[in-house]
Amino acid sequence: MYIVTATQMQEMDRRTIQEFGIPGRVLMENAGRGATRFFLKRLYSRGPGRVGVLAGRGNNGGDGFVMARYLAQRRIDVKVFLLAKSSTVQDDAAANLQLLAASNVPVIEIPDEHAFAAQLGDMQLQKYWIDALLGTGLNADVKGYYRQVIDFINTCDRPVMAVDIPSGLHTDTGQPCGTCIQASATATFAFAKIGHVIYPGAQYCGHVDIIDIGIPPAMVETAAVQQHLIQAGSIQTILGDRAADIHKGNTGHLLVLAGSTGKTGAATMSATSALRAGAGLVTLGVPESLNPILESHCIETMTIPLPDQGTGLLLEEAFDTIVHSAEAKQALALGPGLGIASHTRNLVSRIIREIDLPMVIDADGLNNLVGHTGWLKARKNTTVLTPHPGEMARLAGLSTMQIQQDRLTAARNLAQATQTYVVLKGARTVIAEPNGRVWINPSGNPGMATGGMGDVLTGLISGLIAQGCPASEACQAGVYLHGLAADILAQTTSRGYLATDVMNTIPHAIQRVLNDPPSGPLEYHL
Repeated sequence: MYIVTATQMQEMDRRTIQEFGIPGRVLMENAGRGATRFFLKRLYSRGPGRVGVLAGRGNNGGDGFVMARYLAQRRIDVKVFLLAKSSTVQDDAAANLQLLAASNVPVIEIPDEHAFAAQLGDMQLQKYWIDALLGTGLNADVKGYYRQVIDFINTCDRPVMAVDIPSGLHTDTGQPCGTCIQASATATFAFAKIGHVIYPGAQYCGHVDIIDIGIPPAMVETAAVQQHLIQAGSIQTILGDRAADIHKGNTGHLLVLAGSTGKTGAATMSATSALRAGAGLVTLGVPESLNPILESHCIETMTIPLPDQGTGLLLEEAFDTIVHSAEAKQALALGPGLGIASHTRNLVSRIIREIDLPMVIDADGLNNLVGHTGWLKARKNTTVLTPHPGEMARLAGLSTMQIQQDRLTAARNLAQATQTYVVLKGARTVIAEPNGRVWINPSGNPGMATGGMGDVLTGLISGLIAQGCPASEACQAGVYLHGLAADILAQTTSRGYLATDVMNTIPHAIQRVLNDPPSGPLEYHL
């Protein structure tokens, strides 16, 4: 499913009008009519009451004017509160504003703070609000009485439907621009926008529905749209069916290098999760002093004790053994619980630069890369990095706050700079590819905020790669199944489940994807 930026949507609107000859007023009519149906179904079904349309003077306001006209035709008590003078409204929006008089829809002009103060009493009487104030073009903080009005609407505690995007929300980053309407639902047009699907924007949008306004489908194919939402249907295709006569020698052999004193659990979960993902064989390379512990925990996983001089750490002298162990393997997972001692960093450097296998690097594998991302450029095979925001910040030389303010750009920049696949973990995990394409994952829930979840994801993705999945597909399927397994658990408990519970639920998540028919484009409420 395509997800677009503000600029891409504006360009598709322009080309639809100019090249396909569909007038902008027709697009606005389609938008307003479709949004009205959504409003009636999603909000007004709660019971009759007054409807206030909060409108600006641009096209977003124009969509609101169309909605007001359709609501009036249904004899619904609707009133437009225009945060401008009518004389400043232009073009298609002005034409729809003029039609409101014939429909007996009151239009209250609120061009300044004084006028707003005078209308507070009337505005408090509205049972529902339609937010048609600011559209997708906003790129600066909301100030002045616009901010006062938005804050007032939020304090009214009334159901609000946002037109296209909640006013104050940045379309491309999902960040509030100073303040933002808290919508119960959002009707967006033609395509979902980044701000609808990524946090914190998703929590301001409520239930999102996409309204078809007549943009030709071919338009998006020529618009260089590189953002996508992962969907169950595509994961179903990626996983596919297995041949009846398949055996473990056909389903991949993964080498996992992980673990140090106090962090044997990370190694165990990564290795076992790869098997849960369907990998045929998994060999776990661990410090030899820890091997007895891992052998007792990893029943199905083979282990290789690597020389550690009793330190409980992987040392550089283990490299030759690792090279031998990597023979006839299809992929390598590196990093969970590995530690960041200097000898370990030297080993990580050699593994990354000299072992030619598809590689998933996580946790301390990433921490050992800080300041040395140039090592990745020497690699000839596929590399997947799976940082959480803190690890991402260290790799990129930024603060965690900077990463979280624009997760898509941060992930995309690192992926292109290092020519790797970057899986930026967190609510709505972002996958960025070396070619600039980005995927956003809708599955998962807050119960996943506990230790070990990343180790499970590492095993999942690397296990899929070992089975022959291309890196892009393995990342998509891995993050989706990881979140879906947690969503299955959340059906009976909202928190308190463990990373091992998610690990053990992976087969159920796979079965659900394979058995269930693909849902609609918004199978997860965005």
